[in-house]
Amino acid sequence: MVQSEFEKKQKSKLIMYLLWWFTGVLGGHRFYLGDVGYGVALLLFGWLTLFIWPLIDVFFIGKRLEQMNDHLENDIIHQVKGYTQEAAH
Repeated sequence: MVQSEFEKKQKSKLIMYLLWWFTGVLGGHRFYLGDVGYGVALLLFGWLTLFIWPLIDVFFIGKRLEQMNDHLENDIIHQVKGYTQEAAH
């Protein structure tokens, strides 16, 4: 149950890197990860760094994707535990 729910909701590494490739200077990959503030900052100021900031960001987004998916999995586990405890009462 947890695994199927996680597979439906997890963020894809392929999609994230494709978004970085095609919309990296616009922060599209950060919006996809839910980092809206970071995405807006890239959108507004990425060009000021002569596009070096979006280029460097590719080395950090893999770890951020793992953190997001781990957090999502933990949330799903807690939800399932909550449903199981409610059903037991």
